[in-house]
Amino acid sequence: MLEILIQFITPFSLWDGVALALLLLGWPVIGFWVEHEGKRRSTHSLMADYRARWMQEMLHRENRMLDANILATLRQGAAFFTSASMIGIGGSVALLGKAGTLQALATDISGELSAPKVVWEAKLMLVVALLAAAFLKFVWSHRLFGYCAVVLASVPVDPSHPDAQRYAEKSAKLNTYAARSFNRGLRAMYFALAALAWLLGAWAMIGATLITLAVLYRREFNSQSRAALLDL
Repeated sequence: MLEILIQFITPFSLWDGVALALLLLGWPVIGFWVEHEGKRRSTHSLMADYRARWMQEMLHRENRMLDANILATLRQGAAFFTSASMIGIGGSVALLGKAGTLQALATDISGELSAPKVVWEAKLMLVVALLAAAFLKFVWSHRLFGYCAVVLASVPVDPSHPDAQRYAEKSAKLNTYAARSFNRGLRAMYFALAALAWLLGAWAMIGATLITLAVLYRREFNSQSRAALLDL
């Protein structure tokens, strides 16, 4: 077993290991940073407040078709990205079957890109794994938005009903959980794109991972949309 592991690792350079470690460490770290409230709240965290407020406003609407339509739109978004991640997985698996062709093409382009077939297969498998993680998150997000719609429909029309407030809060929590899963799926897709840069070499993936982290940080903590949510 150890000999097989050594044979697998040998074709990879030290920088390949650094690039892989950076991506696999950066992915959960930025996710934790975004989802857990600190002194500087993320866009995701701020939106959770608006989702709670949405359900409080819903309590005082007799006709809740607006709320149902919004939830339907959110479900459509989750369904779209579920399909997109499936297409990405299919394309990556198809490319995985042509790893030998990819190896020959890379060698023709540049001798520096020359590597054993197992290296190309491992790089593509990383992309497939990240897209699979995204797919699972989008599927769960779609289902949670469906749960939210059902709970919303069970909220009494009379806001003074003893169960109205409690059910509205449940709906808000499910909505927030669905959005969290959706955002996790998006982050997985972002890092899948960064992993795709590994086909160009370790330095390419290091650069792509750092760019991905910078983009995610800016959008969550230093964007115009965040400023708008804060009314700055």
